[in-house]
Amino acid sequence: MINPKSLTIAYIGGGSRGWAWGLMSDLATEPGLGGQVRLYDIDQEAARDNAMIGNRLSGRADVSGQWAYQAAPTLGEALSGADFVVISILPGTFDEMESDVHTPEKYGIYQAVGDTVGPGGIVRALRTIPMYAEIARAIRDYCPRAWVINYTNPMSLCTRTLYAVFPEVKAFGCCHEVFGAQNLITEALRQEGTAVENRGDIKVNVLGINHFTWINAASYKGMDVMPVYFDFAKRHKDTGFVTKKHWTDNEADQYFRNHHRVTFDLFTRFGICASAGDRHLAEFCPGKWYIENPAAVERWGYGLTPVSFRKKDFKERVERGHRLRDGLEDFDLKNTGEEGVIQIKALLGLGDFVTNMNMPNRGQVAGLPLGSIVETNALFSFDSVKPLLAGQLPDPVNGMVAQHVSNQEAVLAAVLNGDPELAFSAFINDPLVTIGLADARSLYLTMLRNTKKYLPQAFHI
Repeated sequence: MINPKSLTIAYIGGGSRGWAWGLMSDLATEPGLGGQVRLYDIDQEAARDNAMIGNRLSGRADVSGQWAYQAAPTLGEALSGADFVVISILPGTFDEMESDVHTPEKYGIYQAVGDTVGPGGIVRALRTIPMYAEIARAIRDYCPRAWVINYTNPMSLCTRTLYAVFPEVKAFGCCHEVFGAQNLITEALRQEGTAVENRGDIKVNVLGINHFTWINAASYKGMDVMPVYFDFAKRHKDTGFVTKKHWTDNEADQYFRNHHRVTFDLFTRFGICASAGDRHLAEFCPGKWYIENPAAVERWGYGLTPVSFRKKDFKERVERGHRLRDGLEDFDLKNTGEEGVIQIKALLGLGDFVTNMNMPNRGQVAGLPLGSIVETNALFSFDSVKPLLAGQLPDPVNGMVAQHVSNQEAVLAAVLNGDPELAFSAFINDPLVTIGLADARSLYLTMLRNTKKYLPQAFHI
């Protein structure tokens, strides 16, 4: 029996200036847990800075969870004997991401995010899979019984790689996009005069794949709310609906805005609620639908996020990290809304919990290949995560989702078997690649060269 006050958490990507700080905040405000967090990052200075930031929290009057943070010099030392493993890494640098997102624009292909599907998502996966294969082998060797929580994108392929390399791994992928759909349903109810205090009170049935997840049933206190949401979607289909500004500043509002018009259009088209932000959803659909060019994106009311903004934001977060490290700025404790700590408590036997997660398909989603990574609700309980039976998507939607699953499986096999031609077949099969074969091959080879440093030798072509 693991002592909840003496846990060991290994954080891979522990130099993070985003997810890591969020986890620190959530752990600090949870009185039922404590222990040590080992931070591992290829940027060891960033991991050391975060250890100093985390340890500064000890002794504060508003901190109820007691944790000791240390930077681990090697992956093995971070993982050795860990009870839980959290993975949140940037595969490569923002320079590689800049190529992922913006090189296809020279061929008229636009991406709002570029980290899951589309040319950018596929090439990002090509360099991420080898990293996750290494992590999977290390987990097998150093902490095979640990529960592994993945936050990195492409979520499906990261999680799929862990299971492909170490089939006995106890891993799941977490994404907060479904939370946004629950908030949107909450707004629909509010407009009808029903106040909902907590988005978690909206009970939803989730099925699909990460960032292309769908809700086919939703209730509030036993009331079917799908008819209310349907009327809400029809009412706002042409004008859109904005729930709140983004969490940073006005510049970010421009790049991360979401009027939900893609969401509403998909709902009225297929009769099922798409439960991710429009920036993600548009990338999974045929390229002429919602993301043909910047003018179309503007009409649909969402934003293309340039990597130049991400670079600027990263620089500012690095500077803030130095201020936090040196005690020149107070660490602001707040509930992030993420569920990692709640999941850890449930896995320790401190209360059952149901939420959405990504795990191999064991039949919880009918109509999609067994073993592929799907997103459904799951029951978290003592040392157990059991996906809940979710049913099957409508045929037109299932066809679109299945195409992406097939591509993901091909990309994984291509990397593990050193087959760049198989990866190219997935590349040209992506719905955003609306160009001819010759141009597609030229784009593919250019993008490979731009990320060559992180690719297996077979992809140095």
